[in-house]
Amino acid sequence: MMEYKQLGNSTLRISRIGFGGMSLVKGHKANEMLLRKAFDHGINYFDTADLYHHGENEEELGRALKTIRKEVHLATKVGNVWKKDRGEWEWNASKKYILKAADLSLKRLQTDYIDLYQLHGGTLDDPFDETLEAFELLKQQGKIRYYGISSIRPNVIRRWLDHSKLTSNMMQYSLLDRRPEEECLDWLKQRSVGVVVRGGLAKGLLVNKPSRAYLNYSPEEVKRLQEMVNEVSKERSMAQTALLFTLAHGGVTSAVVGIRTEEQLIDAVGTFDSKPLTFEEYEMLKWIIKPNKYEQHRLL
Repeated sequence: MMEYKQLGNSTLRISRIGFGGMSLVKGHKANEMLLRKAFDHGINYFDTADLYHHGENEEELGRALKTIRKEVHLATKVGNVWKKDRGEWEWNASKKYILKAADLSLKRLQTDYIDLYQLHGGTLDDPFDETLEAFELLKQQGKIRYYGISSIRPNVIRRWLDHSKLTSNMMQYSLLDRRPEEECLDWLKQRSVGVVVRGGLAKGLLVNKPSRAYLNYSPEEVKRLQEMVNEVSKERSMAQTALLFTLAHGGVTSAVVGIRTEEQLIDAVGTFDSKPLTFEEYEMLKWIIKPNKYEQHRLL
């Protein structure tokens, strides 16, 4: 049965497995069926971004979920702007752009409010004050309920923690990316800021993809971890083991999973019906390879 947890300092109680819209393929009918099945299986948190598929991803979610809008929590992101040729995008965290982009996202999502509006990245060179003004204004206008960021940069995260009423941060965290454990997860937990994890399956390397180099890990190290995940997954799938590991940290609210098929959906939502991760299994997974740390964007 699905579990739910309050997202940071908000009133949003979200499913601990979220649906990552980025993985949807084109084909409206198939997507609608998959999204509605996700809801039927207990998922009430759906994540997308205006960047995904040039805005079409938001449209897909809007179409599929409009009749159950009040029963789900929609999260989208802003800041990346497609160039005219649509081959690349550029960064824009200005107040003017964010306010305009929010209206376009509302239209595509077929809703008059967004539950969680997130800055899709961020740098120390951003016009922070006006970026924050944009989010606060949207909140006052009732167009968004809460705002957050999606960042893996410790210096950016700390700035938002110190100077805003941040609700959440979305960040990559998995058995193959333990960098958030060094400082960020504890910071966020101490400030009652929710953490939504992405990349918990490490692009399939923790499920069924052949071993290869990942971040600072060699193919041999990845292989060693894969073997350990497989070893402790006798009574659950490897994906469920990997997700249980990320969700075990007290600072993590939910893990967003990229889902393309019904089989992947059933596996993901079955995470809390599978055998719980024991302390011994957790420790074996934790120490089979050395945890990595952030090499860039650290605090001075």
